[in-house]
Amino acid sequence: MNTGIERAAESGWESGSCRDLTAREDWEQRIATRSDTHVTAPAPDLPPPAGLTLTQGTGHVLLRWQPVEGAIGYLVHRAPAGASLDELKPVDHLGGDVLAIPDVWYVDTTGEPGIVYDYAVASVPTVTECGRLGDVVTGGSAKAEGAVPQVALTVDATASGEPLSRPWQPMIGSERLSQLLCTDTSGGRTIGTELEAALRRVHDEIGVHAVRAHSILHDDLGVYREIDGEPVYDFTLVDEVYDRITAIGLRPCVELGFMPEDLASDTGKTVFEYGAIVSPPKSWERWSDLIGALVRHLMDRYGQDEVLGWDFEVWNEANLGVFWSSTRDMWMHLYDVTASAVKSVHPRLAVGGPSSAAAGWVDELLEHTAHSGSPVDFVTTHTYGNAPLDLRPTLERYGSTARILWTEWGVTPSHFNPVNDTVSSATFLLHGMRSAAGRMGALSYWVASDHFEELGRPPGLLHGGFGLITVGGIAKARYHALWLLSRLGGTQLPVTAQGDGADGLVQSWASRHDDGSLGILLWNHTLDQQKAQGDAALARTVRLRLDGLGEGATAQITRLDAEHGDITTLAGRLGVSDWPTNEQWDQLRSADTLVAEPAALEHTGDAVFLTLELPQPSAVLVQVSP
Repeated sequence: MNTGIERAAESGWESGSCRDLTAREDWEQRIATRSDTHVTAPAPDLPPPAGLTLTQGTGHVLLRWQPVEGAIGYLVHRAPAGASLDELKPVDHLGGDVLAIPDVWYVDTTGEPGIVYDYAVASVPTVTECGRLGDVVTGGSAKAEGAVPQVALTVDATASGEPLSRPWQPMIGSERLSQLLCTDTSGGRTIGTELEAALRRVHDEIGVHAVRAHSILHDDLGVYREIDGEPVYDFTLVDEVYDRITAIGLRPCVELGFMPEDLASDTGKTVFEYGAIVSPPKSWERWSDLIGALVRHLMDRYGQDEVLGWDFEVWNEANLGVFWSSTRDMWMHLYDVTASAVKSVHPRLAVGGPSSAAAGWVDELLEHTAHSGSPVDFVTTHTYGNAPLDLRPTLERYGSTARILWTEWGVTPSHFNPVNDTVSSATFLLHGMRSAAGRMGALSYWVASDHFEELGRPPGLLHGGFGLITVGGIAKARYHALWLLSRLGGTQLPVTAQGDGADGLVQSWASRHDDGSLGILLWNHTLDQQKAQGDAALARTVRLRLDGLGEGATAQITRLDAEHGDITTLAGRLGVSDWPTNEQWDQLRSADTLVAEPAALEHTGDAVFLTLELPQPSAVLVQVSP
């Protein structure tokens, strides 16, 4: 049984037309095609999770179960109550990618309140395999009636805690870095200037360390040509874009691709508006020499100590036919040749892959390299619309000590999808980062800026772009979510939760700073993208209790919701069309910054209380000075 759904076409394009395809139409036809799906090694036979329980809540049900050793995730199934086991199907929250989840709980808001369903859960050993279903539980969500349900949260400010993991800091995604040199405009804004400003902002305000982008070997940077049949290298423009990146304080994650035209075995195999070539090389020796020359040049220019801290990633999403025109075996050979070329420059340089879509080919790469002997210093893959799966059991099965880097992640794999511009996408980001904390080296959001043109340049300000920051440099709700995360302290504190929606619909992340102040982030979220515009039935009141604080404690809160930091709501009120007027640009900048407000604390006995309204979707950061 497949644990993921194929990435769906993104428009109503009909096949059979004789006219030339645009880059977007070509993408939509080919994105769902896997380049190779044959099985190389059997997946472990895992039992279903035990202890499945269902808690009814207003507008949702909360499922919980016990973890299964060896599982990278779990797949929740549902059918009308009393249906046969054959009728149980995976719950689709419309994320457009892998449906399996990594956690041992799931909030289902896709059912109709008042209707009873059967639920069962299966263990997932690999992204393409699903185990047998476990015991069935029955229940349904309650209709919203009366007062808004309350969730009670308790934080002990004096608890010892543990170090707080920050998976958002190691890396961010970007449009190809050649765009830093672009002087064209989108919406009247210079592309290169604003892309650089967005990358500087995520470094300075969020603390991001590295940036990953496609196409460092694309011909727009002029890296490789053949003159009179002989290879000629020119790294001048690579130097220029990497100089700009390093001047910001970022390191590049060097994605080694795509294929230079003069080295390609089939120049007609391309992807994206800018014609990235996705074929194997016509000469493996010349490909190896090119990789070695590039890496050697980078070591010479930026210094050995610096470049030994960079990651070299082989290709991008070769498990999709749109990104690799050959077979999986041929890509594995590409990996071997590329890894060898990188290591020939210095054995401590870090190389990895498979940089795959939908968590694919991880088992296959580890299986292959166990025989080929090629190094895998880090494992990379991508997913959208869901928290990333837990790949630690996979690496353990193969005896691998590789780092785990999710080098692309986001709310949807679809270009120009309105969900990207919603507050719901911000709470999705918070949910995913909280889930990922402590089990991977990086969770890289794709991408920093809406100056992004894989399938064409932005047609308007709010066009459903992947960027955290708009054309014009205004933060979207997702950027604000990262900013809120960056305000958490270094010590994670435990939280106890009770009530309708506790530790499921309403999630939290509590922390303490070195000076003793607290940062407590709360959010109301469901993966269900039908609820991207919100659902009043899912609103909650949160009663926050803080123990261990003195009488002089003070607090302030920073909200993220439709009325705070949401450029989409503001643009709608202003009547913004495709691009804002000059006056509207100025007015929209009020959404660029979140503003903290004082909050009244209630002192009762030894505890301090704060009551907060938490619509769905929304988030609030509570900052408390003792």
